[in-house]
Amino acid sequence: MRRIIIDIETSAYPFESLSESQQEYLLRYSIKETEDEKKSQKRDDAIRFLNLYPLTAKIIAIGIYHIEREKTYVYYESNEPEEWIVEEKNICYKGLSEKEMIQSFWRIVDFTDQVITFNGRNFDIPFLMMRSALLQIRPSKNLLGNRFDSTTHIDLLEQFTFYGITRKFNLDFYCHAFGIESPKSKGITGMEVNTLYEAGRIKDIAVYCAEDVNATNKLYNIWEEYLHV
Repeated sequence: MRRIIIDIETSAYPFESLSESQQEYLLRYSIKETEDEKKSQKRDDAIRFLNLYPLTAKIIAIGIYHIEREKTYVYYESNEPEEWIVEEKNICYKGLSEKEMIQSFWRIVDFTDQVITFNGRNFDIPFLMMRSALLQIRPSKNLLGNRFDSTTHIDLLEQFTFYGITRKFNLDFYCHAFGIESPKSKGITGMEVNTLYEAGRIKDIAVYCAEDVNATNKLYNIWEEYLHV
């Protein structure tokens, strides 16, 4: 069976680049506030979370771990094609445009039997599909079929919460609980990706993405050995 583990990193468009009506829609709750402090807080929150939505953000990195090959590939945003390898970790990094990253992703998925994610059903896959549509790319496979059928797509967050029966935790929390080195131990969190991107540190984001998919792989091994019955 050909299996891959995937993770994406996203970055918001500058708020000022959105149309006036889009800005007004996003700030509709802050505009209604009468207290200046609450108004400012709601405005900051609205702008802070723009990287979570495919209509206000783009994909800047896609990490793919091939389980059978035991190799990680990371595509990251670059104006010029470039490639570098970390041999001791068996990671290949490749700079591409967002459209090229997504096209490469769907080509790989087309030849893959199973995709594994962490919270991919609620975030990564819908984000990839919407960005695909916006860039006029047709997905090669439906990874959002029956929620309870893990034949094609295993979302580990669904599995570790038994499809929402128990409380959800983030990847960092599960990593600490199961003794896995967390991607956050490198000093970067998902919410800081936007700041790194604005600072031009795209390669640091690519490295963080690789750490994410490798941690997800270790969590997948635990699920497969002890919880997959």
